[in-house]
Amino acid sequence: MLSEDFISAICGHPLSSNTAIAKDVGIYCHALSPTYSVKSTFKKSSAPARCLAVSETHVFAAQHEKAYVHVYSRLRGNQEAFVAFPERIRCVTLAGDVLIMGTAEGRVMLWETCTGRLVSTPARHVQAVSCVVATPYHVLTGSDDSDIHVWSLPQLLELDPPAEQEPERTLSNHRAAITSLAASPSVTIDTNFCVSASKDKSCIIWNYQTGDVLRTLLFPSFPLCLSLDPSARAVCVACDDGSLYLTELFADQPLLGPASEDAATVVQVSSPFGAAPPDVGPASCLALSYDGTTLLTGHPKGQILRWDVADNKTPVELANLNAVVTNLVFVPPFSEKKATKTVNIVKPSQAERSYTFAGQLETQLDPVSRFDALLNTPGFSDETLQSAIAAFEQPAATAAESATEQDLRKQNEELWEIINEQRALQKHTLQRYVEAKSSHS
Repeated sequence: MLSEDFISAICGHPLSSNTAIAKDVGIYCHALSPTYSVKSTFKKSSAPARCLAVSETHVFAAQHEKAYVHVYSRLRGNQEAFVAFPERIRCVTLAGDVLIMGTAEGRVMLWETCTGRLVSTPARHVQAVSCVVATPYHVLTGSDDSDIHVWSLPQLLELDPPAEQEPERTLSNHRAAITSLAASPSVTIDTNFCVSASKDKSCIIWNYQTGDVLRTLLFPSFPLCLSLDPSARAVCVACDDGSLYLTELFADQPLLGPASEDAATVVQVSSPFGAAPPDVGPASCLALSYDGTTLLTGHPKGQILRWDVADNKTPVELANLNAVVTNLVFVPPFSEKKATKTVNIVKPSQAERSYTFAGQLETQLDPVSRFDALLNTPGFSDETLQSAIAAFEQPAATAAESATEQDLRKQNEELWEIINEQRALQKHTLQRYVEAKSSHS
């Protein structure tokens, strides 16, 4: 059975003097299936919402109201580094080996964890960056100023960037602070989209590469956090009144696609999928499993609840962490195939002009020669068999071609015989005509 793991983070002091819960623990690594358990923990961390990023080898946690990021090694199970930055960090995400951070001053900072290179943009947001999400080619930043900037990731990582980094476009239909962002996994300009939540009680679905509004969703209270189904088929939203909403995007009456209504039509979402119990409070974070059947919600009273999306039953309490649960991140069940692996991170530096890449090679960089391929292949290789089959088929093809040429040559000779007979007949007829004409004269 495929195992499911997720990582949670808390923020703030313990809510009660519960001796059953380990002190000074800020990050928990959980196993969800086949049976629930806490696999490991990391201490000395207080990460607010949207300030946790998880890679295959490390956990990055920005600290509450501080310009620090704690880095934990998942391989060794300890805190690896304590990294200071020029500004307070409000949100983080990962794009491969690059940690992307939004600051309280409205900037975007990118840290290449394998080289230590640090890139910082000007303060393009008027207020703090509240959330950030990365796609293979773009970075999206939402802010308390109600704007969403779309940045080109390759341009941000250029070795010789322009003096003034500018976003590609700005999405500015919201009228209040952005509370959450999520992006679809697609990279095609016609099908990729993102969903933004705002304190104006709305969620907007955008085509972020064109800037078009695809659909606007209105809720009874303002959304605190949202998450997209892994296949981008539905969006799950947790609101301030404790209600949870699960909106399908491609149902019988689709919200997106050619069969949907006009994009200007606003959809009022009023039927909740569920509601958090009053004693746990509204969800401060949520996450959907890799198959989209399980929803986890974290709450201010320390509970982590598990919801069954298919059966829509009463939620089950998985754990009580005795502090505000601010982040929930599912660990991908399948490892990403990469040429390198980050074993030790390199602390960021803006003073350096030359950088050294630090990583562990996971694949063979030299191309495999034909001799090596033949040597390591049991029996005959596919290439050798295909060449032999082609060699056997070539004479047959030549024979078929020669037979076709003979038929064409024979047909050509027959046509020339007919043409010559017609010419001889025409010549004989003309001669008879001349003789008849001269006899009458």
